[in-house]
Amino acid sequence: MTHDDTRDERLDALIHSVDLDGLVRLIDDRCSGHDWAGICRLRERCLAATRDTGRQLWPAATLAEYRLALLAPPEWAATVLDGDAGRFTIGPLSEVAAVHHSWTDLAPHLAPVPVALFVAHERSIRGESIDAASLGALPPVLDIPVTIQTWEPAYPLSVYAEAGAEHPDPTTSGVLHAVTTTKQGVLVDDDATELAVRQLVEAWTTASTGRAEVACVEGTALDALGALGVRSARLVEIPAAEALARIAWAGASGAARGRRRGMAIGRFSMWWLLGALGDLHDEWPPTNDEIEELLANLRWHRWDAFEPEGGWRLQLLIEDDAEGLAWAINATDQS
Repeated sequence: MTHDDTRDERLDALIHSVDLDGLVRLIDDRCSGHDWAGICRLRERCLAATRDTGRQLWPAATLAEYRLALLAPPEWAATVLDGDAGRFTIGPLSEVAAVHHSWTDLAPHLAPVPVALFVAHERSIRGESIDAASLGALPPVLDIPVTIQTWEPAYPLSVYAEAGAEHPDPTTSGVLHAVTTTKQGVLVDDDATELAVRQLVEAWTTASTGRAEVACVEGTALDALGALGVRSARLVEIPAAEALARIAWAGASGAARGRRRGMAIGRFSMWWLLGALGDLHDEWPPTNDEIEELLANLRWHRWDAFEPEGGWRLQLLIEDDAEGLAWAINATDQS
């Protein structure tokens, strides 16, 4: 959709004076009046002024992009789902648009670019049944099925609103109990799993102040935890669905200072970590039978080392009874 160069004296005056507060009020007014063409004009002219004159108007352009993705009708929301917009929004526009728009309504207006496939995944995660034929020739940037598989968990869903967003933590179950770790396991080099974890929480460690470490041993979960240098801890065994939801939540999150990546990325990152744990990367994506067989052999524990509450944490122990292996994952970031 193209937009004409309609005269817009109020907008031009605000841009000339670099009045960001006035531009925010103008966006509010135009959203209230459903003037989506006016918001598109505001976005484009703010971007042009930033590019051509150095005026720092990108915050107004970013807010306009966010409001279009969140609130505008599908044909207008699609104008910012081009892969270029949303660089500084509080969440990826593919996830923002998925809150109030169906894939069925958006798909006819989307260009065949990677972000369109992310929208389809986000809508599937939110429960919409996606017709494979509607994906057309979209680039396969997430090479896992769009359809949620029977073994997958219920994913924690972000809530986006005009004034901000909420990203709920995954549900937790059980009561942590104190344990003493052991060091009887034999360390195993597992580069695939370590890389999968680091990619999972990349936003935590590169764009924020987080850290991540992984240990793999021939032995028990307590041996793996001891291999991380943890002497005493608390842990509780949890269902696989809870662990997988927590992994996807971590992959979607930007933690304290990083930019949120969205649940489509979180879901893919969870699949990739499972593939590393089960040595399933060679023929990707793995079949449901392969993953279900792997999950039948894995036991999961949530743990902590008596740290104060708060911050972002992915602290899991994983035992593979069939292979005699165990992993300890410790990824954290603080606000």
